[in-house]
Amino acid sequence: MDDVSIKVNIADVVYPLKVTVEDEPKIRMAAKMVNDKVRAYRDDYQLADKANLLSMVALQFAVEIIQFKDKQWIEDINISSDIAEMEKMLLEI
Repeated sequence: MDDVSIKVNIADVVYPLKVTVEDEPKIRMAAKMVNDKVRAYRDDYQLADKANLLSMVALQFAVEIIQFKDKQWIEDINISSDIAEMEKMLLEI
C-alpha cells in the first residue's frame, strides 16, 4: 500500500501524518467530526480551553462507542437465538 503525507488540523493544531491512501478519507472525516464537536462545545458551553474541549469530545465519542458495542452485543444475541430457532425448525423437517 502506498503511504501519503497529509496535514490534519484538529482544534487549530496542525498534525503531520503519514497514512495509507485508503485511510486518508477516513482520517480527514474523523478530523472534521472532532472539529465539529469541538466547535459545538465551544459555542454551547463557552469553553475556551482546548484541553477541556478535547476532553469533552473524547468523552462523547467514548460513550458513542460503548453504546454501539452494547447494541452490537444485543443484536448478536438476537441473531444467535434466531439461528438456534432455525436449526430447531430444520431438525423437525
